[in-house]
Amino acid sequence: MCGIVGILGNHEASPILVDALKRLEYRGYDSSGIATISDGVLERRRETGKLVNLADKLVHHPLKGKIGIGHTRWATHGSPSIANAHPQKAGKVAVVHNGIIENFKKLRDELKSNGAEFQSETDTETIVQLCMSFIDNGDEPASAAKKTLDRLEGAYALCFLFHGFDNLLIAARKGSPLAIGHGKGEMFVGSDAIALAPMTNQVTYLEEGDWAIITRETLEIFDSKGIKTQRDKQTLAINTQNVAKGNHKHFMAKEIAEQPSVLADAIQHNLNSARNELEISNLEFNFKNINRITLVACGTAFLACNVAKYWFEKIARIPVELDVASEFRYREPPVEKNSLAIFVSQSGETADTLAALRYCNQNEMKTLGIVNVNESTISREASMALQIHAGPEIGVASTKAFTCQLTILYFLAIKAAKEKGLINALNEAKLIKSILSIPSLVVDTLSLDTEIKNAALELSKSSNALFLGRGVMYPLALEGALKLKEISYIHAEGYASGELKHGPIALVDENMPVIVLAPKDDLFDKTVSNMQEVMARGGKVLLITDSEGAKEAREGTWKTIIMPRTTNDLAPILYAIPAQLLAYHTAVYKGTDVDQPRNLAKSVTVE
Repeated sequence: MCGIVGILGNHEASPILVDALKRLEYRGYDSSGIATISDGVLERRRETGKLVNLADKLVHHPLKGKIGIGHTRWATHGSPSIANAHPQKAGKVAVVHNGIIENFKKLRDELKSNGAEFQSETDTETIVQLCMSFIDNGDEPASAAKKTLDRLEGAYALCFLFHGFDNLLIAARKGSPLAIGHGKGEMFVGSDAIALAPMTNQVTYLEEGDWAIITRETLEIFDSKGIKTQRDKQTLAINTQNVAKGNHKHFMAKEIAEQPSVLADAIQHNLNSARNELEISNLEFNFKNINRITLVACGTAFLACNVAKYWFEKIARIPVELDVASEFRYREPPVEKNSLAIFVSQSGETADTLAALRYCNQNEMKTLGIVNVNESTISREASMALQIHAGPEIGVASTKAFTCQLTILYFLAIKAAKEKGLINALNEAKLIKSILSIPSLVVDTLSLDTEIKNAALELSKSSNALFLGRGVMYPLALEGALKLKEISYIHAEGYASGELKHGPIALVDENMPVIVLAPKDDLFDKTVSNMQEVMARGGKVLLITDSEGAKEAREGTWKTIIMPRTTNDLAPILYAIPAQLLAYHTAVYKGTDVDQPRNLAKSVTVE
């Protein structure tokens, strides 16, 4: 969600702060701002809307200084406005904040009773007002910041800036990620390593409850108990070219197009290609001893888990329980000794997923994180972690991360089946041969872009849409609907085809486009039967199938997209591509903000 940047540099901070904030735009935001210190004086500039508005303001009202903090805000407390934008400031203190302070009303009332005057509706202003109250009572910045942290309840990543101190930043994290970057006579703070990548590749990640005193020359880190500690310095492997659009109009288009290469990477990282067998490292257990799997995630990652349920139960015969992380964490389900909890998150920082992971850790359950960011909190806190190797994903709507998550989950299902003795080496090699063909089949699917674009033109004129699928294609119907509504703002719903008669068919008329995902598999005839019911009631059907399916069922459809043929189990990976392209082109035709759709954030790091 919100993006945080801090700089203790040797050059003017303002342009560097704005440039770093641009690399955090993908997180989602509705206002932005920076604060700097020049000749000891603390000043700030803030603006609503896109970062270009802040950049324009800085042209006319520049800020000098080689130390500063910056922020992109996604509104939680208080509407998007200049008054509510960060940095928040009170007296000699400014702060940028990602998270939610749960006891801010109590603190606010206490501070008001002591004469504090509030200028915003935010929970964040409570932090600076509280810190300033300690400074007014004689505390130095570090002491005031620590006393402030001790009073806060909730989740936060924070970076403090103090009037009169041009060589000091104080940073803290509890529940939200924060990293410290090391330069030559410079130091940096960022909520995301991507923001720091052009400035340094040496980063120290604060751990839960840590706070840090930072100067250009020193870094002192204290743990949640106030004990001075050391945290490892890591070398980043982020290619800044990977976070640029290249020749593409949008990041989403670029990331859709990258799928053949990233899927090949995900496959090769987990295979011994010489022997055609899996070679997954970092797993400290044997599926032979696993009696049940719990899959936990949010959003698109949760829909990847929905597909994986079919795989684990069909291929490995292991019962699977699915849960949305925000429900799992409060349901507090019983855990079994011989069960495994798998947590899927692109960022590895999703607040609800992380809380669910911690619940399982506390109950001594085996936990496995599947993430795209090696240095993320879920990667560090899970018993084991696997990387999906998708590379930086900037577009808010997940595309390549989804298909890479599916690939890793499929590999795990094969591994589970092998360790339970359900498949032999010959079966394993056959399954691997099928998935080795996926990158080239994705290339073939991407060549259907013009046909899908033509369908999107008609779809963009609609206000509603239904997606239908059966078996492993049911979660893809859910994913297709999610993609369409989150970037085009067209109301869309995904249903299991067999559920059509249990309510949704009431919506069908000549104005209702129905997208049917139906490879020629064992359930094809059932799906086509449901599709015929739609057409009999005047519904417009966009059929996405393979050549065999098209021969049998394309008659009477509005449009038919003919897909390459793959195995029934792997169809979800391939059919994700037309669902993504359909949503993308529809959004472009509607003129919406494809990469940063309204009200959404890439990484949901607050509850």
